[in-house]
Amino acid sequence: MAYDETLAERLRELMASHREMVEKKMFGGLAFMVRGHMAFGVIGDDLMVRVGPEALDDALAQPHARPMDFTGRPSRGMVYVGHAGTATRAGLAGWVDRALRFNQKQPARHAAPRPTAPRTAPRR
Repeated sequence: MAYDETLAERLRELMASHREMVEKKMFGGLAFMVRGHMAFGVIGDDLMVRVGPEALDDALAQPHARPMDFTGRPSRGMVYVGHAGTATRAGLAGWVDRALRFNQKQPARHAAPRPTAPRTAPRR
C-alpha cells in the first residue's frame, strides 16, 4: 500500500526542529518514531495518530477521526484522521500535538546496539 507522500512531507516540515524523530516504513505506510515510540504516521491517505487510551474518546469525538482498525479490530489508543482533518497546517499540528503529549508520558526508549554472536569456525 502506498502512502500519501505529500502528507508525509508536511509532517517532516512540521517536525523539522524535533531532533528525536525517526522515520520507519511499517504497516505498509510510514511511521514517525519520537523518543523510540511510534507517535504518528501515514497509512494510505490517512494520518495515523497514537493518542493513548486515556485520550481516545476525546480524539474520536473530533471531526474526521475514526478508530484505527488496521487488523480488523480497533487498536487501543490509536486513531486514523481523514484528509479533511489534516488539510490545514493548524489541523495537522493539532493532531501531532496530541501524539506528542502522549509520547512525552512514555519513558524514552532508545534501541541499544544488538550484540553480535561470535563467529566460530565451521566444524569438520
